[in-house]
Amino acid sequence: MKLSKYFLPVLKEVPAEANIISHQLMLRCGMIKQTTAGIYSWLPLGFKVLKKIEEIVHDEQIKAGHIPMLMPTIQPAELWQESGRYDDYGKEMLRIQDRQDRNYLYGPTNEELITDIFRSNVSSYKDLPLTLYHIQWKFRDELRPRFGVMRGREFYMKDGYNFDLNEKDAINAYNRHFVSYLRTFNRMGLQAIPMKAETGPIGGNYSHEFLVLANTGESTVFFDKTLLDMDTDQGKLNYYQSRDIEKIVERFTKPYARTEDTHDENLFMEVPEDCRIESKAIEVGQIFYFGTKYSEPMKAFVVSPDGKRVPVHMGSHGIGVSRLVGAIIEASHDEKGIIWPEPVAPFFAGLINLNYRDDECIKVCNDLYEELGANGIEILYDDTDERPGAKFAKMDLIGLPWQIVVGPKGLAEGKIELVYRRTGAATLFTVGEVLEKVSTAHKALLEA
Repeated sequence: MKLSKYFLPVLKEVPAEANIISHQLMLRCGMIKQTTAGIYSWLPLGFKVLKKIEEIVHDEQIKAGHIPMLMPTIQPAELWQESGRYDDYGKEMLRIQDRQDRNYLYGPTNEELITDIFRSNVSSYKDLPLTLYHIQWKFRDELRPRFGVMRGREFYMKDGYNFDLNEKDAINAYNRHFVSYLRTFNRMGLQAIPMKAETGPIGGNYSHEFLVLANTGESTVFFDKTLLDMDTDQGKLNYYQSRDIEKIVERFTKPYARTEDTHDENLFMEVPEDCRIESKAIEVGQIFYFGTKYSEPMKAFVVSPDGKRVPVHMGSHGIGVSRLVGAIIEASHDEKGIIWPEPVAPFFAGLINLNYRDDECIKVCNDLYEELGANGIEILYDDTDERPGAKFAKMDLIGLPWQIVVGPKGLAEGKIELVYRRTGAATLFTVGEVLEKVSTAHKALLEA
């Protein structure tokens, strides 16, 4: 994409309404624009990052054997009244009526709707286990929306729901989600620590949150620092080798790690003093097992192997896709701007022409742009007439992993500059060497 043809409304000043770094940088980079309190338009740069994150979430869910679908944002109130949960959300739930005075709500979550879909189509244990998920917009009418996309009223979320014959099978599903979440966040360049958590209005008595450490986080967490040294990649897995998956979960849940709501000071004191950490953190995902909380009142039954009709055991599993954009920025930035991990970067590299009037600079930049693009590498080419200093500042601000800098002085020696944004390391190479190095880095990303 040539910057002269792109829509990138970058701001020079920090907006007064933005209190945390991710909100400031998302506004300054032209990623979002506030429409009203807690609701944002996602502009092209922000939308590209949002979709990159969504693709990773989809990929890891499907690898774990989960099936994608799509449910509506508007739900009938009758389903929530049937489960007995209609009043639990209080004023956070946006309630609406249509022209026939029928009651609806803008979904904050989908347990009731997915249970209705299940009970209408599944009646035998032979169709289990089953996990369905979707990625959809949600709405919760926060009293004080703040921190940009970190605590907005409208948000983009992956929510999944498992249906199993009994508690043992449902815990296996819980464990699959646990491990798939470790891998999902790892691929985004995040270290998300699983911690024992409260279930809240979702219900049940078994839940873990996945949290990213950040000074601006709203959650206070307590954990054993040995968790920071654990590898969340896990390599290749067979998710239906239940014991192997269970062992991974056991390894990550053995050290003490709890949110403020479940914190036990006496247990925490049993952790060696030099390993005890209290910190702020950002929640990016949560998983629940809640048994028959919804299936019993909503009569989501299946015929078991012994011929009896029994309620299915369920769990739900959420990832804040839009919140992750902010969380990644909170975890990966410097004084110049964002530093995108390669898997979620809106463009893999930025190409800077230092002299837009120089014919040789124009030719080399055009050749690089065409050749890298032909290899499937997304390039943002700054072909504008701005001063070099402004071009450098803009590229540092939006934080693309690689910068390719072409100027008359370097070309006179047959060289151009390649800059790695994360470290700031800048090296002069020939054009051919730059093509090779950027292509190799991109190939490694695709194979990771």
